[in-house]
Amino acid sequence: MDDSLRGKVALVTGGGSGIGRAVCLQLGHMGARVAAADLSLAGAQATVAQMADAGLEGAAYRVDVSSAAAVQALVDAVCRRWGGVDVLANTAGIYQVGGLDEIDEAAWDRLLDVNLKGAFLLCRAVVPVMRERGGGAIVNLSSISGRTKSDLAGVNYVASKAGLEGLADAMRMELEGTGVRVGVVRPGPSSTEQGTTWDEATVNEVVASWNHWGLLRHSGAMRPKDVAAAIVAIVSVPRGTQFALLEVQPEAPVQGPPVEHPEGER
Repeated sequence: MDDSLRGKVALVTGGGSGIGRAVCLQLGHMGARVAAADLSLAGAQATVAQMADAGLEGAAYRVDVSSAAAVQALVDAVCRRWGGVDVLANTAGIYQVGGLDEIDEAAWDRLLDVNLKGAFLLCRAVVPVMRERGGGAIVNLSSISGRTKSDLAGVNYVASKAGLEGLADAMRMELEGTGVRVGVVRPGPSSTEQGTTWDEATVNEVVASWNHWGLLRHSGAMRPKDVAAAIVAIVSVPRGTQFALLEVQPEAPVQGPPVEHPEGER
């Protein structure tokens, strides 16, 4: 087992399911003590139970990342428990479809509050702790939609993911020389819980849209653990290097060996 994060403390938002849960498990296997934070306490507790079954150390917390008071209370609680925070993975997020005429102001505010403001609040709360500890690593989970919009990705979702990348870029420059590294993981098509509530018609519409916009060129899709591996790579790279951006794409299924034709035949 790679225990390069032995003794480190990691805080993962959205840790109650999907990519966030996979990040918690992988960080735990690398020796980190992991705070799994989620709006669903039951989800976070289920993640920690999986960690415990594997002999890993974790703790579950409920948090609404859009609330500054709740975020600060979360960071304070983790610091009281384990003495600080060395790794922050901002994987909490919500998804919505719709264009300018379909996204109302309330929907815009709610999604941006969770996806973008939440990451800002977490970063603002943990950076002083990391600087006091001599460094740390922060990862914002973006999306290919942050730079390539399909007609099924809501304009608010696209804006939030582009904003996450901009936030990371600005922080990386601001924190140069402090030991705090900031990176972005930008995944392409992934298979997570995000679409499990869609009916068949919606799934077909989304897939057709992704094909139209060139986001889904083949049947390959990444699993949560594949995206989590990129996040873990950023936070575990040896000192002296930082990964500013990792774009992760699914590999196309191998089609088999090419057909051989007799000489001269095409």
